[in-house]
Amino acid sequence: MYSITPPPRLTELHQLLNRYAHEYYVLDAPTVPDAEYDQLFRELQALEKEHPEWINPNSPTQRVGGKALEAFESVRHAVPMLSIRTETDTEASGAQNFDTRVRKELGLTESDAPVEYVAELKFDGLAVNLRYENGFLTQAATRGDGETGEDVTQNVRTIREIPLQIQGVHGESIPAVLEVRGEVYMRRDAFEALKKRQPEKPFVNPRNTAAGALRQLDSQITAQRPLSFFAYGVGECSHTPWTTHYELLQTLKKWGFPVAANTSRALGAMELVAFHEKIGAMRNELPFDIDGVVYKVNRLDLQKQLGFVTREPRWAVAHKYPAEEQLTTVLAIEVQVGRTGKLTPVAKLAPVFVGGVTVTNATLHNEDEARRKDVRVGDTVIVRRAGDVIPEVVSVVLPPLLVGEGRGEGLRAALFTMPKTCPVCDSVAVREEGEADYRCTGGLFCSAQRKQSILHFAQRRAVEVEGLGDKLVEQLVDAGIVNTLPDLYKLGFVALVSLERMAEKSAQNVLDALQKSKQTTLPRFLFGLGIRHVGESTAKALARHFGTLDTIMDASLEQLTAVPDVGMIVAQSIRTFFDQAHNREVVEQLRACGVTWEEGEIVHTPKPLAGKTFVLTGTFPTLSRDQAKDLLEAAGAKVSGSVSKKTHYVVAGAEAGSKLEKAQTLGVAVLDESQMLEMLGVSK
Repeated sequence: MYSITPPPRLTELHQLLNRYAHEYYVLDAPTVPDAEYDQLFRELQALEKEHPEWINPNSPTQRVGGKALEAFESVRHAVPMLSIRTETDTEASGAQNFDTRVRKELGLTESDAPVEYVAELKFDGLAVNLRYENGFLTQAATRGDGETGEDVTQNVRTIREIPLQIQGVHGESIPAVLEVRGEVYMRRDAFEALKKRQPEKPFVNPRNTAAGALRQLDSQITAQRPLSFFAYGVGECSHTPWTTHYELLQTLKKWGFPVAANTSRALGAMELVAFHEKIGAMRNELPFDIDGVVYKVNRLDLQKQLGFVTREPRWAVAHKYPAEEQLTTVLAIEVQVGRTGKLTPVAKLAPVFVGGVTVTNATLHNEDEARRKDVRVGDTVIVRRAGDVIPEVVSVVLPPLLVGEGRGEGLRAALFTMPKTCPVCDSVAVREEGEADYRCTGGLFCSAQRKQSILHFAQRRAVEVEGLGDKLVEQLVDAGIVNTLPDLYKLGFVALVSLERMAEKSAQNVLDALQKSKQTTLPRFLFGLGIRHVGESTAKALARHFGTLDTIMDASLEQLTAVPDVGMIVAQSIRTFFDQAHNREVVEQLRACGVTWEEGEIVHTPKPLAGKTFVLTGTFPTLSRDQAKDLLEAAGAKVSGSVSKKTHYVVAGAEAGSKLEKAQTLGVAVLDESQMLEMLGVSK
C-alpha cells in the first residue's frame, strides 16, 4: 500500500526522473547524461525495495511491465471516441470541399472572413484514451467501437513518452479529471531495429506491430517494443481552460504530452491545400507513417455550433493521400540483372493502383528476403509504394485454411530459389560468403551490365578514354553501335558524328583518345576488366607478382592466394572470371584491336622506395596526381590519402592545403616534384 507520507527524497526522485525522461523522450533534448539518470533510477529502486509500501503505481520504476493478464477488461468511454469523416478525394479539391461545407453550415458568405482551422497529421497507429485523475494516470483504453474499448493501462505505462503524472506550470491547476486522446505508433527506425533484433518474428509494418504490442496480455513484452505517442485532443475534462483547439494542443504540450511539430493553424481553404501539399511532399521523410492529414475548425464555440452528423463531427475531416499499401496477386517471380551484375528477384503483379500509380512489379530484394516472406506465385500479397521508393512486397496474406504449420504446402507453388546462372547472359551467378546478393560474373559479356562495364573500362584510373562519359556511352549502347568492349576500338568517324549533339571535332577527339588508350599498363588493364574485388591496388599487386596477363589468367587458387593482400574470396573471384570462355574471348579481342602493355617490366623494376609512405597534395608543375602516384607505387612506395606520424614524405605542389600544414606540424619531410623525381631517379 502506498504510504501517505513518503520521504522527501522519494518525491524528489520521482520529479527528477520524470523531468529527465520528458526531456529525453518527448523534447529530444536531454540535460543529463545517461549515467546520471541510471544512478538516480537505481537509487529509487533501492528505496522501493527497502520499503515496498512506498511503491507508487506512477513511479518511474513501474514502466517495465507488470503481471500478465488473462484478458483485457472492457472500458466504457465517458465521452465517445467518434470517428472522423474521411475525404476520399486526395486532390486539392478535397480540402476545398470541406471548407465549403463548413462555411455553408455556419451561414457564411463570400464576403465573410476565412475560417481558421488547425491542420494536423493523420498518424498510422492506434487511438487511445488516457484518463488522469488529480494529475495521475489511472486508466488507458483503446478506441474499440468508439463507445467501449479495452483496458490497456499496464501496457501504456511502458511508453516513456506518456507522463504517469502531470503537473501545472507555475502553479497552474490541472483539471481534476482529464482524458487525453492520441495515437500510439512506432517510429520507422524503431520498427527496423526491432526486425533486426527479432528476425524470426513476422513483423509486417509499424502500424500492425504497434497495435499488436499495445494489445499484449503480458506488458513486459510491450515494454520491449519501442512505442511512441502523440496527443491530439481530449475526452472528458472537468474544466477546459482553452477556447480554441490550437490552444488546447499547446496546453497539452506544456503539461508534458508530445504534440506533433507539424501541427499548424491554417486560414481558409487555400492554406489547407498548401498544408496538404507540403506534408505530402515530405511524407516519406517523416520518421513515422501517416496516411493523410486532419483539418479541424479551430474555435471550440464554432465546433459546438457545427455539431455532428451520423456520429461524425461536421467540424473535422481526414484528408487522405493515395494508399501506399494494397492487396494484389503474384503472377510470376522473375530475376532482373542490374548494371553492376546484382541479381534481384522481382514479383510480377496483377496491376494495382497504389501510392498514386499503377504498380505491376515489386522488388523482393534478394533470395533470403523472398524466402523469409515466403512469397510464391499465385499468392495474395500486400504491396507497398511510398513516394519514389521502388514498390516492394511487404507480406503474404494467406487464406485461413493455409495459415499455420505446413501452410498448405501442397496447395501453393514451390518456394522461390535463385537461379545459379545469369538469366541474361547465362554466366555463373555467385553468392559469396557473408553476402545477401547473387551476382552475375559475366560483366564484360552481359548485356545488362554493358554500359557499366564500358564506363568502368574507360575511366581515368583504368585504360582512360578521355571524353567517353555516361551520355556518350548511353548513346552508343542504345543505338547498338557498341555491344562489347572491343567494339569501342572499331568505332568509325561516320558512326560517331551521326550521334545527336556530336560535332566533328568532338568525334575526332574521342577517336584520338581511343587510339591513345591502346597504350596502357597491365595493372590498368586488369582493373579495367571489372573483375569483382579487383581494385587498383589488387591489380597492381597481381601485375607485380605474375608479370604477365596470361600467367594471371592461368594461375591456380593456391598461386593467387600467394599474392600479398589476395585472400580466398578475391582469388575465387579472379578464377571464376577467367574460367568463363566469353571473358577470355573479350580479352583476346581487345588484344587483337591493338590494346597493349609492357609485360614483365613491373616484376623486374627495382623497388627503392619499398616500405616508405608518401602523401600527395597540391598541383604539380609537370605531373598529374595520378601520374605521380603511379611512379611512386612502381618504386614500391605506398601512397596514402592522409598525413600521420607514419608518413615518411609529403610531396607538395602549388596550393597545398591542410595536408602540408599537418606535415609541418608533425615534422614530416616535405618534397616538391623535382625532389621526388630525383629520389625516383627519373629525369624530367
